[in-house]
Amino acid sequence: MKTVSALIATAIISLNSLPTLAAEPWGNADPKAGKQNHDKACVACHVRLYGGDGSKMYTRDGRLLSTQLDVLQRVATCNSQVKAGWFPDEEAEVAAYLNQQYYHFKD
Repeated sequence: MKTVSALIATAIISLNSLPTLAAEPWGNADPKAGKQNHDKACVACHVRLYGGDGSKMYTRDGRLLSTQLDVLQRVATCNSQVKAGWFPDEEAEVAAYLNQQYYHFKD
């Protein structure tokens, strides 16, 4: 069982990271690692849905994503749907890659 001081320290650390998350939902996530996970878990499904290389998923007219947070939430949803098994930091890496490669949201 954690001591009260350990719980307080954990809470302070969590609160200190909130401004970073608000500014950029995925913090300092590595887009290169995100590309690897994306290519491994996402491309086959996107090709099945859209044909070609599957990138039309991100570039089509009427796409629903319009913020960085939208991208992160979509990645989390897809992670769950395809059972990729990513941890939140890996979801953040994929979201960072997608934003860098396709969306270019600044939020």
